[in-house]
Amino acid sequence: MREPVDRRRQRILGVVRSRGAVRVGDLASELEVSVVTVRRDVEELARAGQLRRGHGVVRSIVPVEEAGAAGAAAGAPGARPGEDGAPIGLVVPERHSYLFETLHGARTVLEEAGMRIALHIAPAVSGGERPMVEQALASGVQGLLIAPRWRGLGAEEADYGWLASLGVPTVLMERRPRPGSALHALDSVCSDHWYGVHLAVEHLISLGHRRIVLGARDDSPTARAVRAAFAAIAAERPEVEDWAVTLSSPTAVPEPAERSRAESASPSASESASESAEEPKPDVLDLIRSRGATAAVLHGDVDALMLVQRFQEAGIRVPEDFSVVAYDDVVAALGSTPLTAVAPPKTEVGRAAAELLLHRLRRPAGERAAPVRRIELLPDLQVRGSTGPVNGPESGPESRAGE
Repeated sequence: MREPVDRRRQRILGVVRSRGAVRVGDLASELEVSVVTVRRDVEELARAGQLRRGHGVVRSIVPVEEAGAAGAAAGAPGARPGEDGAPIGLVVPERHSYLFETLHGARTVLEEAGMRIALHIAPAVSGGERPMVEQALASGVQGLLIAPRWRGLGAEEADYGWLASLGVPTVLMERRPRPGSALHALDSVCSDHWYGVHLAVEHLISLGHRRIVLGARDDSPTARAVRAAFAAIAAERPEVEDWAVTLSSPTAVPEPAERSRAESASPSASESASESAEEPKPDVLDLIRSRGATAAVLHGDVDALMLVQRFQEAGIRVPEDFSVVAYDDVVAALGSTPLTAVAPPKTEVGRAAAELLLHRLRRPAGERAAPVRRIELLPDLQVRGSTGPVNGPESGPESRAGE
C-alpha cells in the first residue's frame, strides 16, 4: 500500500531535523521512493518554511541537539575535516556549447552528492583559465574540475607547470595532456576521438565512398586529435583512394602567440600526400571539387551545416551527390538536412570527471593516495539524413558544378 504523502513528508522532516543535513539521494534510498518524489516533497516543505533546500541537499531550519549538531557537521554532505563543506570549483571557457554539456554532466553528479559548486567562466584569451583558478583557490575550493580552452599547443604547454602544482585534487575534462608532460600524471577524463573518427570513416567506406576530405578546426585539443586520427586512419585504409585535410573555417586557428615552436614547424592545416604546410590553405568546397571527393567529415557542427548550405546554393544535393558527417553533435540534428554526426559522450565525460574527483576527495585522511586515472569514453555515431551510398561516377560536387 502506498504511503500517504503527509506521512512521508513527516518522515523527511524527522530525518532532516535529526541529522541537520541530508542528501536528496540518500533520502530517496531510505524512504524507498524515487528522487523525483523526494524533490517534489522537499520543494513543498521548503515552500512551507519547514526546511531549506541546497544543491542536492536538504537542511534543517530547527536547531539540533549539541551532540547531534556536531555529528551532522562532521558528516554533512560535502564536508571534509577542517573544510566545512568547501565547494568544488568548475572552470570552463566562455561561449563553448560543447563543454557546457560536459559541465552539465559534472554539475548533476556534484549536486546529487550534496556538493556546493563554484563556477568560474574563463574569458576567450590565452591563459584565461589561470586567474579563474586562482580565484577559486582563494575562495577555498576543495577540488577542481577544469576544461582549459588550449587553442594552440603553445598555450597548452604554458599551463602545464602551474596546473601540476595546484595543491588540491584536480581533474581535467575532455583534455588529454601530452605524454610525459607535467600533467601526464593528473586525473583526466576524455572522449576517445580516434574511435570517433574511425566510426565516421568506417560508415563512409561502408557506403562506397573512396575519396574523403576532412574539414577540421585547428584551435582546440579536440580538433588536433580529430585531425591526427583522420590522417592516420585514412592513410592506413586501403579502401580510401584519396584523402586530404583542410581547415573547416579560415578563422579556426590559434593566434601565433598560442602556437608552440614544434606546432608551427609541422604540417597541419592542409595536408595530404602531395601538400605542405607552407602552401595556401584551400577552401573546403574548392578542395572537395579539386580532389573529386564524394564525402567529407566536418569538425564541428556549425561548419558542417554551413557547408551543406553552400552545397544547396551550388545545386549539389546532400546526400544524393555528396555525403557529410559532422563531428561534435551539438546542433547537427537541427539542420534542414539533419546531419549524420559523431557524438562524443560530452555529458558522460563531465559525470565521470565529477565521480573521479569525489572518489579522490572521499579517501580517508592519511590513506595512501589513489592511483592516477586517465579515463577514455567512446563516442557513437548518430546516422541521419546527410549520408548515403555513392551513386556512381556521375555523382559528386565536381560532376554537378556546371548545372
